[in-house]
Amino acid sequence: MKKLIVIATLALAPVFSAQEMVTKPVQSYQTAQYQSKKKAFVDALLAKMTLDEKIGQLNLPSSGDFTTGLAKSSDIGKKVEQGLVGGLFNIKGADKIKAVQKVAVENSRLKIPMIFGMDVIHGYETTFPIPLGLAASWDMNLVQQSARVAAKEAAADGINWTFSPMVDISREPRWGRVSEGSGEDPYLGSEISKNMVYGYQGKDLANGTNILACVKHFALYGAGEAGRDYNTVDMSHVRMFNEYFPPYKAAVDAGVASVMASFNEVDGVPATGNRWLQTEVLRNQWKFKGFVVTDYTGINEMVDHGMGDLQQVSALALKAGVDMDMVGEGFLTTLKKSLSEGKVTQAEIDMATRRILEAKYDLGLFDNPYKHGDAKLAAKEVYSMENRNIARNVAAQSMVLMKNENQVLPLKKSGTVAVIGPLVNNSMNMAGTWSVATKHAISVNLMQGLQANYGKDVKFLSAKGANIDYDAKLEEIYAAHGKKTDRDNRSKEALLKEAVDVANKADVIVLAIGESAEMSGESSSRTEITIPQSQVDLLNELKKTGKPIAMVLFTGRPLALTNVKDTPDAILNAWFPGSEAGNAIADVLFGKVNPSGKLPMTFPRSLGQVPIYYNAKNTGRPLDQKLVDKCEYQRFRSNYMDECNTPLYPFGYGLSYTKFNYSDVTVSNANPKGNQTIQASVTVTNSGNYDGAEVVQLYIRDMVGSITRPVKELKGFQKVLLKKGESKKVTFDITPENLKFYNGDLKYDWEAGDFDIMIGTNSEEVKHSKINWTK
Repeated sequence: MKKLIVIATLALAPVFSAQEMVTKPVQSYQTAQYQSKKKAFVDALLAKMTLDEKIGQLNLPSSGDFTTGLAKSSDIGKKVEQGLVGGLFNIKGADKIKAVQKVAVENSRLKIPMIFGMDVIHGYETTFPIPLGLAASWDMNLVQQSARVAAKEAAADGINWTFSPMVDISREPRWGRVSEGSGEDPYLGSEISKNMVYGYQGKDLANGTNILACVKHFALYGAGEAGRDYNTVDMSHVRMFNEYFPPYKAAVDAGVASVMASFNEVDGVPATGNRWLQTEVLRNQWKFKGFVVTDYTGINEMVDHGMGDLQQVSALALKAGVDMDMVGEGFLTTLKKSLSEGKVTQAEIDMATRRILEAKYDLGLFDNPYKHGDAKLAAKEVYSMENRNIARNVAAQSMVLMKNENQVLPLKKSGTVAVIGPLVNNSMNMAGTWSVATKHAISVNLMQGLQANYGKDVKFLSAKGANIDYDAKLEEIYAAHGKKTDRDNRSKEALLKEAVDVANKADVIVLAIGESAEMSGESSSRTEITIPQSQVDLLNELKKTGKPIAMVLFTGRPLALTNVKDTPDAILNAWFPGSEAGNAIADVLFGKVNPSGKLPMTFPRSLGQVPIYYNAKNTGRPLDQKLVDKCEYQRFRSNYMDECNTPLYPFGYGLSYTKFNYSDVTVSNANPKGNQTIQASVTVTNSGNYDGAEVVQLYIRDMVGSITRPVKELKGFQKVLLKKGESKKVTFDITPENLKFYNGDLKYDWEAGDFDIMIGTNSEEVKHSKINWTK
């Protein structure tokens, strides 16, 4: 489908124009001549290497942090000198990385350079919103910009490989790592996946400002049972190919340089040792040419899965198609023995080594091993004001307005505002989870952002009001990785009284509540996905003051907000906005930016609805739509006795300070045939009082199929900027390519028949048009 993504930038001018976006696979520059030259170089190098040196290239240890003077004398330094390390991760700083690289290229026998990896997940030191928040922008220019800035900063500081993008589809908000992905939808996830790859890798990996991307976690990691991290995954191949695989394939089609295996099992075999995944699907079907790395100790963990001892699982991983062993050193310590015993072949070791060497060649490291990392350049590039302005804009465009009764927002630039909540003055939690390189202490918190931008015109008063949780032990768990929650040891009564006193002096209350940064993320599964009771009590107490309440929600996952949604007048979902959190939130609260974010993941009414997602399938006993809308129960139909079927907030949902009206859907041809292209259009009118951006969403339903089909599927979106009173016709091209799916034989094709074409403001509020497409 041809889509025009119209970029709305309301706060700060974009640094990158649409023309500068990468729109072709990054390997397109690799001509036949280039490939031939690369092959000859790698062939010659492999011929010189000993078995130990080859296996060494497959070893990716964590460096730990050490001073440049220890680069050679440390245990890692000695292994580097012996040619037993292919790359390092968890080392930061241009000078440190250069010192270790110097050992590799000057002291080792063959002088093979190393690659240096880091979890650059949503920015480097300039930190962008968590990936789930970034996905809420529905803006591929901004997505690509964020990755581009991250790549330039990381490369300047010596990093040339990131373990991102994480593209695992998930319908499971209990799973903490939903914060690190792009939500529940394969189409939106695929668009984000490829644009993150383009942003990191650019068109030429060897130019020194681009870095290797690593799509993860292959595969199905987001579908763990019970929402528990690292847990078992079991699903049909039809579901894999139609619903979970597309974002991985999109990254491969975009030229991603590396793939990370997932922790979970697939078809009873851990992904790290699953040959069907790593070789049959990834390499044979999708033609992936890069290298596969394990996740942290992924090989070793197959022992606990019950796949054998370290030697057995290391051989299993290599034969499956894994090329690099992260941290576990199973390859380093067992492959030589396995080769002598015939459990692996020399060809398998050589192929894995070749793939690592080819990646280094593509990065240009054999020509200049020091091209990544320049302390002077890093001082200019990393956390620059230019980058911070981009991060501020991206954060503001990612926020989702979920409620706004009586137009409480935007706030007036006058009077007194009470700013209350446990994270109001907490910079350490603004960047959210997986913010490894962030300098958290200098991230802009909410109070700082409000004061800096509007303190001359507005009087701001603050109070904590409550701790994150009543349970001190739980709050200690939440304060992982140094992200302190600044627990206040006063009684809850004292905290509430202070908050009420402050609120009574104000015209309006800004209440910032939700999760702290590490309540979501890796190893942060929750059995209850509600706001902790300490903060609910604070909200309820403030409601008694009668003052208008604008609630700013901090969260890394969809929360069940049923018990709080009716209490505040407005709800702004800020996610975890990054380094510029306070400034970006201030921009939105006071109307400098009109919020345009849309939810990339469904918000349930209650935990009992989970998993709940928009592109579900009908049962043979669906509840009548009129009863669905009324939230009424009907026996012997697919529904709950004690809860509605519908979500609290659907996929694609998000309000604006203005109002958008949609015309009926028109199609250029209601009876297309064969490979025709048709157009589906709506006219969108801004009938409110503010200029604003709207994400217009296209959904299609295949009414009859050889296998059951979803009730609707996202197939396109456009973000359009409309001045108040302005109307625009928004048109989507539709071809048979948009109708394709994997059938029961896993054949990717489309089937003739009736289709429901839907266009609207979210997955529930759509206008319909019917077509019949014949072959």
